[in-house]
Amino acid sequence: MTRLTVVGGVYRERCSWPEWDQVFGSGGRAAAALGGVVPDLELVTYAEPELARHFAGYAEMYGFNLRVVEAPQRVTFEYVHPMSLPVIRPSPGLITRLPPIDVTGEAVLRFGMMESTGRVRAEVCVYDPQSAFSPELFSANGSATGRLAVVANRGEIAGMTGVREPVEGARALLVSERAEVVVVKAGTDGAIVVTAEAVIPVHAYRSERTFTIGSGDVFAAAFAAAWGVRGLDPVASARIASVAVSEYVDSRALPIRDMRELAAADPRPLVARPGEVYLAGPFFTMAQRWQIDEARRCLAEVGMRVFSPFHDIGPGLAGDVAPADIAAIERCDALFAVLDGLDPGTLYEVGYARALGKPVYGFAQVVKDEDLKMVVGSGCLVYDDFVTAVHQLAWRP
Repeated sequence: MTRLTVVGGVYRERCSWPEWDQVFGSGGRAAAALGGVVPDLELVTYAEPELARHFAGYAEMYGFNLRVVEAPQRVTFEYVHPMSLPVIRPSPGLITRLPPIDVTGEAVLRFGMMESTGRVRAEVCVYDPQSAFSPELFSANGSATGRLAVVANRGEIAGMTGVREPVEGARALLVSERAEVVVVKAGTDGAIVVTAEAVIPVHAYRSERTFTIGSGDVFAAAFAAAWGVRGLDPVASARIASVAVSEYVDSRALPIRDMRELAAADPRPLVARPGEVYLAGPFFTMAQRWQIDEARRCLAEVGMRVFSPFHDIGPGLAGDVAPADIAAIERCDALFAVLDGLDPGTLYEVGYARALGKPVYGFAQVVKDEDLKMVVGSGCLVYDDFVTAVHQLAWRP
């Protein structure tokens, strides 16, 4: 096959740190990712007229055909950082529901959308439900295909099947949806390829920086090009997709490389190291408290058990709090430090952890290099990007 039709949303995306203001969405990003990789590529999407005119420039630049069904609203996703919970404007309950988009093709990549749904008739289809709220089964809207691959994260699989264990949920989809393969996107743990015959893990790969907005879109796009268009086996296709993701989150660059180049690449596999992390940082103002809450949530999302003095000890007298903090540092496998403000208690915790030989990962946006000399000089790894710092701790040697 040489033709692929992508049906999915085109939305504005805004992120504060790192700065990002682009029009992509799952459908738009997948089409941009495959521009020049798939010879005959079309994106079918909803868009309000001004957004459609703007995105037509993307289609011309990346080299794909664009078919737009007019929508009355522009949908925007706003992030503080790439792992933050996005604010969707208008809120999902206020987005006008539109009739389904009907798509017929040899090979189709279908994403879930905010405005409605794509109803597919295809020889081969890769389906990514793309919904944290109510993921839809592929067949629920009347879609049909000769060969189906479902690419979904663990939460989406649980939402579609009611089965919390991801491999068992994937097996349920093999039966209920008559899927040929289900690929479980598992973040820092890579992916799991589930077929009727086997369950095969696929590595994630390391990157220097980590920009996670759209990483799942790139995975689904690369998998669709490899499995749905090129006819590669699902494990090889998932590996190609995983390599493509590692390059995207590092650079934010699209399109992805050619399938043969990705298949021949030899990146360093990512081995996540779970364990307990001590979360050091000030929590005396509303902004500081929010940052500690956010760091705690994100560290847990990448598989760490988090000890937070604020949450796990709370306020108290110095003679009670300090020994409990020290005991926790001694017990934990690593320390994550929020360094903006150079809080004295945080710096003491960092120094104590390093004296014990514990790895320390720090996040600092507005601290001068000169003021971090002892921190960095003692072997702490300090990043100015929050999500990168979180992931580097989870991937520590």
